[in-house]
Amino acid sequence: MAYTTIDDPTDYFNAVLYTGNGSTNAISGVGFQPDFNWLKNRSNTGQHIIVDVVRGMNNIRPDANTAEQSNGSSHQQSLDSDGFTVAGTGANSNTNGHTFVSWNWKAGTAFSNDASSTSVGSIDSAGSVNTTAGFSIIGYTGTGSAATVAHGLGVKPSFILFKNRSRAVNWLVYDKYDGATKFLYLDVTDAVGTNSGHFNDTEPTSSVFSVGGANGTNYSGDNLIAYCFADVQGYSKIGSYVGNASTNGTYVYTGFKPAWLMVKKSAGTGSWFIKDNKRDPGNPAEETLASDSPSSAAGWGAGDDIDLLSNGFKFKDDTANINTNGDAYIYMAFAENPFTTSTGIPTTAK
Repeated sequence: MAYTTIDDPTDYFNAVLYTGNGSTNAISGVGFQPDFNWLKNRSNTGQHIIVDVVRGMNNIRPDANTAEQSNGSSHQQSLDSDGFTVAGTGANSNTNGHTFVSWNWKAGTAFSNDASSTSVGSIDSAGSVNTTAGFSIIGYTGTGSAATVAHGLGVKPSFILFKNRSRAVNWLVYDKYDGATKFLYLDVTDAVGTNSGHFNDTEPTSSVFSVGGANGTNYSGDNLIAYCFADVQGYSKIGSYVGNASTNGTYVYTGFKPAWLMVKKSAGTGSWFIKDNKRDPGNPAEETLASDSPSSAAGWGAGDDIDLLSNGFKFKDDTANINTNGDAYIYMAFAENPFTTSTGIPTTAK
């Protein structure tokens, strides 16, 4: 089997930087129509905003537990063939002169599952799936009792983000290392917790994920969205590591040069720190944003530096958010390029 099936990861994930203009602003350079579009103000405080091809241009905010909101004449207006269009003067997406980052993923293939007809899952689901890149966006309606939902990936998801679109409840995170008996919140810094109501204490399979009766994953009659990610060799990896509290810190092997990296301490409180190769094209990656905070990059001050290397990443600081001695952390990473291509040729190191 080839080392990777994805020689050019920018076909499926890409980060783009832009400057707001306070008016209609067409952003290009993504390289594909983004099906999952996440924006953050880098230079000033402003909430994160996510839109996607399944829900449309209504936004949900990773740093808040708020229900889905209409973008109206502000924020994202469309998902375009090579990017997206924003409008208005809001600090979250397009204030004149402010700098922004956009993280973009491609799904692209329409998906629907009638559970009663297919006998796959117990709740109908529909969305957009990319089996090559191990990513799906799945919408479903809650029932309030334990159930299963088809995700379309054909492999077991390693990481799932859940958001109740209809009401103000926290984002729920399933990750394969903490497992389905545990959970994390994306919008706050809490340590891993235990609640069987979220995932029904049941691991996802290659066809379905499980939900209990909790508000965040299955409130009766509410609209919910799940973003499902699987490991793809040479392109994406969901993993874990243990910190060593050293400025010559823990090295983590991914098998590719990361283009995007999100890290969270699961053993204790800590922010979901996000790095990428566009805000920091050289090492160390210094500019920090966090999914649980509207703070600008400047709001985090010094520290939390990470080297994004040709086959993984290495910590250059001993701060608690990324590298406390003996503490467990989880991460999700997407590639700039694989360490070895599908033809077995090593790529250029950074």
